[in-house]
Amino acid sequence: MHPGLQLDHKAQLFSNFARMELTTESASLFDKLEQMPLSELLIGINKEDQKVAQAVERALPQIEKLAEAIYQSLKNGGRLFYIGSGTSGRLGIVDASECPPTYGVPFDKVIGIIAGGDAAIRKAQEFAEDDTAQAIKDLDAWSLIENDIVIGISASGKTPYVLGGLQACKERGIVTGCVVCNIHSTIAASSDFPVEVVVGPEFITGSTRMKAGTAQKLVLNMLTTSVMIRLGYVKGNKMVNMQLTNNKLIDRGMRMLMQEIGVSESDAMALLKKHGNVQQVLTALGK
Repeated sequence: MHPGLQLDHKAQLFSNFARMELTTESASLFDKLEQMPLSELLIGINKEDQKVAQAVERALPQIEKLAEAIYQSLKNGGRLFYIGSGTSGRLGIVDASECPPTYGVPFDKVIGIIAGGDAAIRKAQEFAEDDTAQAIKDLDAWSLIENDIVIGISASGKTPYVLGGLQACKERGIVTGCVVCNIHSTIAASSDFPVEVVVGPEFITGSTRMKAGTAQKLVLNMLTTSVMIRLGYVKGNKMVNMQLTNNKLIDRGMRMLMQEIGVSESDAMALLKKHGNVQQVLTALGK
């Protein structure tokens, strides 16, 4: 053990329990990885990755219930919060940060919070995930309201930062959900709408940035995409509310208008400059 790393009794018990009980900590189906040629490593990783979509499919009933809860919260003026640590926290931040440019929603409609604060996005913050009291403090900085919904993201389903945050939210009557990768976890038990995507052992034992992280990313994509469609931010199959923040997106917006209302490229550009985005053009034209 590193001389600066001392596990207290509770931490040691958790470590032992995690190794024995958590699917995410179970031994890889592969061994002697350092002896494999590159081609075999890639084939093995790909073989394991193919199991992820199947695991997500098995969780669809749970995902649907959570998506409906998110929809109701946002429709009634609430916000969606993600809380997590490490990879899980970063995935929540990625999903939240992509909603404004994709759907034109305010930056504070979907919010990702990571244990250890913004510094943890790039560099791991020691033991930040073990603080059960910090998540609710981080959420309170955003002045939680009754219609908000808070989703904990945790591969293990036991991250103290996430667990403490969800329990505090439930005490206040705020709707909670989670995305975890083990069954019968304490975080799932503390959530109103749990999603359990059990992907099995990782290619490298315990490396949950791999299959577990991929599963979480897929679920978050499904949640915000389906909810934003239901809230009216998509027309047909087009991102009509997207922010036109670069030339690629401006070009996409022009092509949308050319196809939708049959105008020339120059007229489409003029309409976008006047109204700001595709949806506002269509609204102004009564489409």
